Amino acid sequence: MTPAPISRPLVGDPFPEGFLFGGATAANQIEGAYDVGGKGPSVQDVLPDGDQTPPTEGPTSDNLKLDAIDHYHRYREDIALFAEMGFTLYRFSIAWSRIFPRGDEEEPNEEGLAFYDRVLDELERHGIEPMITISHYETPLHLARTYGGWGSRRLIDLFERYCRALFTRYGHRVRYWLTFNEINAVLEQPFMAGAIETPLEELDQQTLHQAVHHQLVASARATRLAHEIAPNAQVGCMLLAMPIYPLTPDPADVLAAQQAEQTNYAFGDVHCRGYYPEYLLKRLRRDGIELAITEQDRIDLRHTVDFVSFSYYISVCETADPERRVRGEGNFLGGVPNPSLSSSEWGWQIDPVGLRVVLNAYWDRWQKPLFIVENGLGAVDGVVQTDCGPMVLDDARIEFLHDHLSQARDAIADGVDLRGFAAWGCIDLVSASTAQMSKRYGFIHVDREDDGGGTMRRLRKKSFHWYREVIASHGAVIG
Repeated sequence: MTPAPISRPLVGDPFPEGFLFGGATAANQIEGAYDVGGKGPSVQDVLPDGDQTPPTEGPTSDNLKLDAIDHYHRYREDIALFAEMGFTLYRFSIAWSRIFPRGDEEEPNEEGLAFYDRVLDELERHGIEPMITISHYETPLHLARTYGGWGSRRLIDLFERYCRALFTRYGHRVRYWLTFNEINAVLEQPFMAGAIETPLEELDQQTLHQAVHHQLVASARATRLAHEIAPNAQVGCMLLAMPIYPLTPDPADVLAAQQAEQTNYAFGDVHCRGYYPEYLLKRLRRDGIELAITEQDRIDLRHTVDFVSFSYYISVCETADPERRVRGEGNFLGGVPNPSLSSSEWGWQIDPVGLRVVLNAYWDRWQKPLFIVENGLGAVDGVVQTDCGPMVLDDARIEFLHDHLSQARDAIADGVDLRGFAAWGCIDLVSASTAQMSKRYGFIHVDREDDGGGTMRRLRKKSFHWYREVIASHGAVIG
């Protein structure tokens, strides 16, 4: 028996024809098999606590990502469950170190390429559109410890070699590509997002912003290369979206919020416009930072993206008053907690209307098609016995996603060109920020615990049946 979904009136209009519904994951959080099939270690294999503690020297047994949820061996079962929900879109990442184990080899690892061939075969069999993230916080560890990660210009060429291998192998069967996951996160997470091992508090800003520049150039080169090798390919950037509100109506707070927002806008500005905005260059110069930008870099940056994708979880406030600048628990890119919002169990403030704010702001600013490629609620789920058997009654997750999808549809009514929605962690996975299993996002429960125990058994949650209804009605059940 299928449990009744959470009560929602059937009063909404459907999403536009062709809108894609699905889910999103990352290789390092689901695949496991960290040393199988010729794969080399990545930065994630030495982060047993996520971003909570410094990296270890090598992989350690307490790192849940080494086995993750064993998607490497269970991908057929998992994709069949996605198909049962009705997915028309699945965003996943390719593990760079599965293709180039060290990152600087001349030729790719055939075993790694063949694995993703099999994944794509399965998606095609179920009629699910793939969207591939090329680099999702999983730079080969060798590149971090030999070259200094993205602080080195050498990584631009190595990334281009990696991209060439992917586009040559899969370009004829994959339409949507994302270059770097949440590229703006490198400003706060230099090792996870930039493979720079120096702790943030010890890292000089010149090195950090030069690394950002190297990633922006590499992203633009990948866009050019994709268009050359696979003319039908569409390449997007991927941003961590986080609207920033003034804490008070004080004009000084409004200005502080605007200036903080520009830091995130800059990444999209470069990707969409093909050059650095003057506001960013002036700010860097005031801080004593002079980027090493070659003439070839400027030429490369002109290869702009076809669309903009982003994650959305939280919003924050900003203030000019130093005494009120208290960083929130879950605000991983800074900011001040909003006193009008509630928070998740991990301190992430819940703001559905903020998604509509972001969608309108991005569309107005860049006039590029948009995809929401991450949105979801991390929460502790418990399996309970019901008349229908074991079940996870995750009504809070259903409410969270309902409210965000409602705002997304309102943004479309505002005139925003939104093409798709991929819920984050469509199956339970290892959290990137905390490396826990107990911080669950999925429609599908995976029997694995923070201590590593469990059977890996998959179980449909209540939200699984609700999301299937959302997709089947093309969003009309969203009141």
